[in-house]
Amino acid sequence: MKIIVTGGCGFIGSNFIHYVMHKHPSYHIVNIDKLTYAGNLENLKGVERKSTYRFIKADICNSIAMKKVFDHYRPHAVVNFAAESHVDRSISAPAVFVKTNVLGVSTLLNCSLEYSVQKFLHISTDEVYGSIQRGKFTEKSVLEPSSPYSASKAAADAMVLAYVKTYGLPALITRSSNNYGPFQFPEKFIPLVINNALKDKKIPLYGDGRNIRDWIYVEDNCEAIDHVLHKGRIGEIYNIGGQNERENIFVIRAILKSLRKPASLIAYVKDRPGHDRRYALSIAKIKRHIGWTPRTSFESGIKKTIHWYKSNTPWLRNTETGAYRSFYTKYYSKMGLSE
Repeated sequence: MKIIVTGGCGFIGSNFIHYVMHKHPSYHIVNIDKLTYAGNLENLKGVERKSTYRFIKADICNSIAMKKVFDHYRPHAVVNFAAESHVDRSISAPAVFVKTNVLGVSTLLNCSLEYSVQKFLHISTDEVYGSIQRGKFTEKSVLEPSSPYSASKAAADAMVLAYVKTYGLPALITRSSNNYGPFQFPEKFIPLVINNALKDKKIPLYGDGRNIRDWIYVEDNCEAIDHVLHKGRIGEIYNIGGQNERENIFVIRAILKSLRKPASLIAYVKDRPGHDRRYALSIAKIKRHIGWTPRTSFESGIKKTIHWYKSNTPWLRNTETGAYRSFYTKYYSKMGLSE
């Protein structure tokens, strides 16, 4: 099988490429990535020289560039990870999210249709559902996105499903809960906490810290995505959850305890606008239709994640680019904290 993976230099995308090349060594991967601030070629060390792997630096919004790639490689499948994904950034610069997450997806859909792709798998997020006080979201739950990021992902989901109904494009969608693990850019919650704790820097915590997320170890998500790619029903949506609901304050304390750092590093800050209180996904459908369940407990996953970041401090240093530092200098200043 020949697969185009978009956003393959990002966190989940790079983990997925590692997973597929190990699980399906005969598959050919064409990785398209624009290499924005969160895209990192270092994430794919060890695969870049393999004959079954190709990297192309390109923007999914560029229809001419995308047509050239599709025309040359004629992929059997497309797995779209490419997205602007940081909620805080979407609040300060929403237009960028609309461009990549909606218009970029539209470009990929058109190319997939033109070149008769056999399967288009769009990677979405549980954030499209909004917040839930009790129970869990199912794939039939109403979408109530709270941020420009989640709204742009919800719009992309709707576009994918419209292409299935209107044009018969063989597409599917996965919506996963919060991922964590190796190669995650240190603006995201867990690597930010680990990185700051290692440097004895203040760790900003929104509101009262009681917001709840369902955490899934990234390798579990990659396994689920692989199963959906091969076994999923066209036109269907599959929730992928870790079944590890934890309050943000619990996560921080667990990391601090593991690193033997003091709780005094926690700095409560003003809550962000539209901050969802709780995410929770039902994974009954993917269990029933595909037979997938998560393997990694939060305790095991966070231990492996902390070990990876401690063992890869050069990677952490290299990711702290000008874009990262510029954004977070303003971010910390706005909160009244020093870096």
